[in-house]
Amino acid sequence: MSRGFVKEDDQEKIPIVPPRAFLPEGEINYVTQAGMDELLAERESLVLERESLNIADEDEKWVAQKFINAKIFLLDNRIDSAVVINLEDQPQNEIRFGATVTLKIEETNKIKTFQIVGVDEADVSKGKISFLSPLATVLTNKKVGDKAVLKRDNKDILFEVLKIEYI
Repeated sequence: MSRGFVKEDDQEKIPIVPPRAFLPEGEINYVTQAGMDELLAERESLVLERESLNIADEDEKWVAQKFINAKIFLLDNRIDSAVVINLEDQPQNEIRFGATVTLKIEETNKIKTFQIVGVDEADVSKGKISFLSPLATVLTNKKVGDKAVLKRDNKDILFEVLKIEYI
């Protein structure tokens, strides 16, 4: 029988899983060790969540399990493709992946500190920006005292590198 003749309530409930942070096709999935630890902890948490589902209705339980399984599948792909960068191996006097960078915004003289991390680790509220972000891109290979220009539609923002650390 065609699915068009089945009552709406009888159709499978397909869970929609939000995608992970965007990583362009062919781009290497760099992560810090802390980022890899977070991915592994997230996986463990999802497995525990799936195992402890306490839903009486079998259909609802099935949907919840499928949703968690889909999230684990996406997460496993990220973990499998991750390349952990040892911060001690980075050139300590240059901005590269994993660097914690202190910058002065020239126009306002405000001081900002960011760490350049993988796409799954990025969280601006925690001072972590993706290595693919426009700011990280213009900062890469800079040294203390160098200036970097972030081109914006309405104006350019000039940054001066004050400090580079790998912590």
